[in-house]
Formats: sequence, C-alpha cells, structure tokens
Amino acid sequence: MTSIPAWARSHRTLATLALVAATAVWGATFVVVQDAVEQMPVLPFLWWRFALATAVLALVRPRAVLDLSAQQRRRGLVLGLLLGGGYVLQTFGLLHTSATVSGFITGMFVVFTPLIGWLVLGEPVARPVWFAVGLATLGLALISLRGFAIGFGELLTLGCAALFAGQIVGLSRWSTSRDAYGLTVLQLGVVALLCLLASPLQGGVALPPNPGVWAAVVFLALAATALAFLAQTWAQTHMTAPRAAIVLTLEPVFAGIFGVTLGGDELTARILAGGACIVAAMYVVELAPRLTRGAVAPEQARPG
Repeated sequence: MTSIPAWARSHRTLATLALVAATAVWGATFVVVQDAVEQMPVLPFLWWRFALATAVLALVRPRAVLDLSAQQRRRGLVLGLLLGGGYVLQTFGLLHTSATVSGFITGMFVVFTPLIGWLVLGEPVARPVWFAVGLATLGLALISLRGFAIGFGELLTLGCAALFAGQIVGLSRWSTSRDAYGLTVLQLGVVALLCLLASPLQGGVALPPNPGVWAAVVFLALAATALAFLAQTWAQTHMTAPRAAIVLTLEPVFAGIFGVTLGGDELTARILAGGACIVAAMYVVELAPRLTRGAVAPEQARPG
C-alpha cells in the first residue's frame, strides 16, 4: 500500500474542512433565500447576488482574471457556463416540482460526478468510493424525498445535477492554488451574466424591494458566494471530484440543522438517519486510499 506524504494529508484535511465550511454556509442560506425570493423574482435576485460577489472579488484583486493563461480563461468560462446553467435549470425546475424533490435530484450530482469523471476523462473510481456514493444518495433520499414522479420539472432539475457534476469534475481537473482566485471571479461573473440574460423571463432586472432583501443579497453575495465559492475552488485543487461531491452532500444536512434551529422545522428520524448516511459516506471516502491497495491517492499527485 502506498503511503500518503504528510504534506498531502495536511492539504487534504484543510481542503476538506474548507469545503465543509462552504457547505455549512450554503446550508444556512436556504432560510435566507426562501424569505427573499418570496419578495422578488429568483433570476433577478441571483443576478444581484452573483454580480455583487464578482464585483467585490474583482475589486480586491483587479488583475486576477487577466493573470490567468488563455487556456485557464477558456476553462473558467466553461466552468461558469456549467455552474450558471445549473442554477437556471434548477430555478425553472422549481416552478414545476416541489423543493424537496428538487433538493434530492440536485443532490444526484454525487452520482453523476464519478460517472462523468470515468466516462469523459477516464478517471478510475475505487470501489469504496462507489459504496460511499450509494450511501450519500440514500442519505439524500431520506432527508428530502417524500414522493417522486418524472415530469418536466424533474427533468430540468436532473439536467441541473448533471451540469453541477460537470463543474465539480472540471474544478478538480483544472483548478490550481495559483489560479483559484481568478477562476472563481471568472465563474461567478459568467453566472451573473447568464442570470442577467435570463432575467427578462421573469420581468427583467429589478432592485431588491426593501432593506431586508438588500441585507439578504449582501450576505449571500459575500459569505455564500464570494467566500464560499473561493473556498470550493481552492479546496478542489487538493481533492478528487468524487470526494468533493460527497463532501458537498453535507449541504442538505446543514440545511436541516439550520432549518430546525432558525426556521422552526421539525427534526425527524428520517433527517437524522439521512445525515448519518452522508457522514458515513464521508468517512468511507476518507478511508478509501487506505482500503485500496496499490493505488496512489489522486490528492497525492500534486502539491497544490
């Protein structure tokens, strides 16, 4: 069995913690977003969120995108199109399906991620990782699924999950520590542009209607978009796409925790069991390099 160097273990642990922190922030936003989108259309709201996040990051490092190579800029555009397309499909899917079913289908990126990596990039997936994917999928179903029927909304949301999976795979393959900031700015800028172009479908860009929605936009732009996506982009320089996808399935777990503590939702046995499955899946992925003899952990391949 090939041992993992100390620097690789350290970077991988920090990357995992950074991605867990990002999912915690995203989980907390469900309560905030639910309030805000009851008061203004979703796509204009998303435009303000991503445009402000892009502007703040660009002001901090104005040359971040220009310092990317031409190849990395092309890759950043692809990643932004995948991420933005996923948000748009998810938004319109929600017009035709329930939030719980949407949450489960969106979480299916955990299945699509290793499949895309395997089919498109030829990346091998260890058996323990496939087992972890199954555990995480079961956990997502327990947390969010109450009934299921294939319709137009479900198909749109399935497309969203596939695009999110593609973005996760692309980040793990293309992101480097040096380019993480520039790639983040470029991705978020592309998402903002897509939301701006799609906003006429919901009446065009409108100002947030009151100080409460403005506060939500600012919080989401800074904490849940600029910082969280920067953390994701950096974290994925130190982990494989399947590992990142399984960590990201913690989002509905955190959403449930914040929903109970802040939104007054009921903590049920299904939520507890689903959360346990997802945490167990993360533990399996953590052990996977030790359980797979003769394989070098992909996180070893580069020092970042």
